[in-house]
Amino acid sequence: MKELTLVFTDAEWESLDDLADAHGVPVAELVRTAVRAYQDAEAARAAESGAALADAHADLLRRLGE
Repeated sequence: MKELTLVFTDAEWESLDDLADAHGVPVAELVRTAVRAYQDAEAARAAESGAALADAHADLLRRLGE
């Protein structure tokens, strides 16, 4: 497992700490969960963009494959 040090303002830390406490998890787990959600959302966005480009250029891609 790798480690990463993040620097938060006092206000950001207080907000994260309050949210983590409300969910009954440590701040580190809350942040990991948020990062995973961001990664999943970005992967989905990239897949959608790729599919849209493939659809928009389907004819060209078909001709290149001939």
